[in-house]
Amino acid sequence: MPLKVNILHWHAVARWTWGDDVDGDVCGICQFPFEGCPPGVMYPGDGAPVVWGVCGHAFHLQCISQWLQTKNTCCICRRDWEFESNSADRADAHAAANPAPAAAP
Repeated sequence: MPLKVNILHWHAVARWTWGDDVDGDVCGICQFPFEGCPPGVMYPGDGAPVVWGVCGHAFHLQCISQWLQTKNTCCICRRDWEFESNSADRADAHAAANPAPAAAP
């Protein structure tokens, strides 16, 4: 005879990441998580896009833009900095593959 279970309360928890190819899922400059906000940004999302360099390192756009005002190299590997041509597509692909959890009703 099967046991009947009534769920009185359910609290779901989810974790969203940028994927396996981003080391540690934190910006190499500010050390804040990519799904969070870099310094000076109030809300995560479109105001804090993640961009990649041709060297493969990823940063918040605001962080690498500020870095590039004084240097023209990747702050991790010191190669000449060049934005990866499909950086925005890559961020969109990661967001589509790891959708944010839906809000509870």
